[in-house]
Amino acid sequence: MSSAFTELNTHVDEDERPMNEINTTPLVDVMLVLLIVFMITIPVITQTVPLELPQVHNVPTQTKPENISISVNREGQVFWNAALVADNAALLNRMKEVAVIKPQPEVHVRADQRTKYEHVGRVILDAQRAGIMKVGFITEPDAGGR
Repeated sequence: MSSAFTELNTHVDEDERPMNEINTTPLVDVMLVLLIVFMITIPVITQTVPLELPQVHNVPTQTKPENISISVNREGQVFWNAALVADNAALLNRMKEVAVIKPQPEVHVRADQRTKYEHVGRVILDAQRAGIMKVGFITEPDAGGR
């Protein structure tokens, strides 16, 4: 019986033996497809509008007596230099009075870090309505000194 069994084993077809090698053809096909997909999509992703962005630099504020300092605290109260402004209409009227002065003074806006942007936005809107041309924001310098 064992001789018949060995004789049968020697005649086993090549197709019926277990494959010892990995077929890399499908792997190469998948990699080529992925390469093509990436080559097509990357230029689309990186396409942006060409802009020349401003560089960061810090210039110390030149405080002049004619400059107006407007401060906004956490609650949204507005101060003209150090005096509390009653309401938004009063702020707009004071800015209109200053807007006609030649040369027009600068308006420096200082706001508490926790102030809602709504309060600062109202000050900027009033400056725009009054015709103020130079509005700046006063901030603390960063720890790096840049």
